[in-house]
Amino acid sequence: MFRVGIVGCGNIFPMHAYPVNELSCTELVAVCDIKEDRAKAKAQELGCKYYTDYKEMIDKENLDVVHICTPHYMHPLIAIYAAEKKVSVLTEKPMSIKLEDAENMINAAKDNNVTLGVIFQNRYNKGSQLIKKTLESGELGKIITGKLSVTWDRSDEYYTNSDWKGTWDKEGGGVIIDQAIHTMDLMRWFIDSEIEYVDANISNRAHEIIEVEDSAEGVIKYKNGIYTGFYAINYYGYDAPVEIEIYCENGIASMVADKATIKFKDGRTLIADQDPNEVFNYGNVKSYWGVSHVKQIKNYYHSLTNGTKPEITGEEAYKTQKMICAIYDGGKEQKRIIF
Repeated sequence: MFRVGIVGCGNIFPMHAYPVNELSCTELVAVCDIKEDRAKAKAQELGCKYYTDYKEMIDKENLDVVHICTPHYMHPLIAIYAAEKKVSVLTEKPMSIKLEDAENMINAAKDNNVTLGVIFQNRYNKGSQLIKKTLESGELGKIITGKLSVTWDRSDEYYTNSDWKGTWDKEGGGVIIDQAIHTMDLMRWFIDSEIEYVDANISNRAHEIIEVEDSAEGVIKYKNGIYTGFYAINYYGYDAPVEIEIYCENGIASMVADKATIKFKDGRTLIADQDPNEVFNYGNVKSYWGVSHVKQIKNYYHSLTNGTKPEITGEEAYKTQKMICAIYDGGKEQKRIIF
């Protein structure tokens, strides 16, 4: 049995706590949040201890794994502290705000022989899996180009209700690092090549109360010659379905929300979407959460049990982190970032 603690009892907490509570190989022994009422309520709900100091929890509870569900800037602080105490880590995206911190997280895990995993659960959606598998099979032939768009709604109220969202020092950015990062990660994973350069624009066009960007667009050129374009805003009227399209020699792979459609030039079509019968109860949360968190968390603990690496390691997530940081560096300085 892996003894598990979770730091951060906010919105994403149930996606970690309930799967950990259900797995046969894990025991949720403690939760932690700086807001004591929140930590206490979650501990009572799940039948475990609670703390308001993550260091105290890690020091006292003889944990095997810590899940990190805190504001972005805290991810490396907690991950490195846990690793130095010989505790493995599964953190929500993004790994960090600064690229150097992500490197330090990877090194701390290596130096202490613990496992660092990073949540990018959308890779486990059936549509994502179909596109990845079909691209890898070679059926679609060479990838020629790709594009993606994320147009969501994050109102002023969304930001005023948070003590860390919309800030450079705590969130690390806006629409890219928080909303679009999953779609950006999927595209990079699909292309499966090192990046040559990132050329991006970022700006705040519709929010008066935040420091960070609410719009971003640009191009990413990969070393295999492929160009992909991206467009992201979070001042749209609603959370429109994300869109990805990859144009290939033998057809087009596209994704709208979680549904993937692959149309071959020879007339064949492949489709994959969420299975309505595949559900998981995360407690009293929004209904749109699927089962992909559960799948990634299961993979992580399967890797710990078998002494192998999880599918999304710190090193794998670092590739996306480097891309995200390049968008910000280039967008702020208005220059192309060469890798």
